[in-house]
Parts: sequence; structure tokens; C-alpha cells
Amino acid sequence: MKCGTCSSAMFHLLNQEFDNLSETEEKACDLLAGGVAQKGHQCGMLWGASLAVGVESLKRHSDKNHAIASSITASQYIVESFEKRTKTVNCRDISGIDWENKLDFALYMAKTILQGFVYSPCFKLIDKWTPEAIQAANKGFAGKKIYSKNCISCASEVVKKMGASEQESIIVSGFAGGIGLSGNGCGALSAAIWYKMLDWEKKNTGKNPAFFNNQDVKSLLRSFYIQTDSEMLCRKICGKQFESIDEHSDYIRSGGCKNIIEALANSR
Repeated sequence: MKCGTCSSAMFHLLNQEFDNLSETEEKACDLLAGGVAQKGHQCGMLWGASLAVGVESLKRHSDKNHAIASSITASQYIVESFEKRTKTVNCRDISGIDWENKLDFALYMAKTILQGFVYSPCFKLIDKWTPEAIQAANKGFAGKKIYSKNCISCASEVVKKMGASEQESIIVSGFAGGIGLSGNGCGALSAAIWYKMLDWEKKNTGKNPAFFNNQDVKSLLRSFYIQTDSEMLCRKICGKQFESIDEHSDYIRSGGCKNIIEALANSR
């Protein structure tokens, strides 16, 4: 409840487990709740968990390529763990809420505040899945990172073009290919939303961005939709689901999603 959204709550819980502190980065992922800016795609818990393993990967690996590979691999395990529990990755299937409908949103929040865990399917899921998410992340960190070249993440590339530091670009790297190469909602779009909000948080400490009607996010979505004909799913945009880190890296290196990355980076 104190974190405010499922995405920042999961980011915070995993940060606590790994003894990391990144309060501003946690708050910046609020607008990934509701399935990417309330669009109903991947649950915000997945975006928050992927960011947390990005922070931990950054701490564990001094080499950038190792850190990116670790973040993507751990995110793969997290997505698998989540889907095993829920049978879906999508917010709309879990919550049954249209988050863009202000009345639905208000009713959900009112019931959650009044009844807490008794009502909220999201609270119940966080309670059950957090230990499993931690196990999945650790399994991903312990596993062999299968790649042979310099690692590239679409998510890392877009935030670098927006002005992010190398550290910030590694934090989002697990978003690659729709989080852990899963082919779901676009990781580059979510990375751009996160970084835009991170920049906002740094400049507006203590304030809250408009959850509905956020103009920065609306601008990013417009730029994205123009490039994708309003398609959100990575596997449909790219015409494939990536089978390996190398395959994704080669795709981005050869110009794949270049127009989307450029459009998001230059969105105003």
C-alpha cells in the first residue's frame, strides 16, 4: 500500500531481498502498473521484478555484457515463474479491471483501501508470488548465461539514446524482447516510460505524476503507435519471438526496431 502500485511494490520487495536501495528508480516504474500505462499487458509486478534483477545484475557484474545477459536470463526465469502461478502474464486477465476507465479504477482502489487483502487479487498475488519470484531470480543468476557476443537489449538502447547512464541502461536490460525475450508487450516502450518518469522524479522530488492523463507517457505512446500501427506485442512487431540473447542482440545490431527506438528517444 505504501509503495502505491504493484510495479513499485515488487521492485521494492526484491530490492530488499538483495539489499539494494533505489527509491527513485522504484517510484519511476509506477506508470508500468496496470500492464504498461494501464493498457492491460504484462502485470506491473513483472516489470518491477525485472528492474530489480537489473539493479542486482549491475551490482554482481562489472562487465556490461555479463550484466545485460544476467538481467535478461533472470527475467526469463521470473516470467516463467509468474506464468506458472497465474497461467497468464497479462494484467487484464488477473485483475479483471479496465484501468483506463476512471470509474473502474476508483472502485477498485476504494475496495482495496477498505478491505485490503480480503478484496484485492493483486495483493493476494504479490503475497503468494514474491517468494517464488526471489527463487526464480536466484535461479537465473546462478544459471549459465548463454551468449557469445556483445549483448544488446532494445530497452537499454532506447534509454541510452534518451540520455540514460550506462548503469540505468543495464537496469532496464531485462525488458528485452517483451521481458526476458517472452515476446509480450514491447520492452523498449516500457523502458522509455520508466526512464521518462525517472527523469521526472529526479526533477520533482516528493511530487506525484498524474497517473491518468500523463502527457509524457501519452506522447511516448503516440510516437510508438505511429511506428507499430498500434501493435503492442513484441513478437508481432518483430515477426518472431527471440530464442536466445544472441538472436535478439543480432536483430537490434542489424537495425531491427531502429525506427521504434528512434521515435521513442525523440518523443517530446
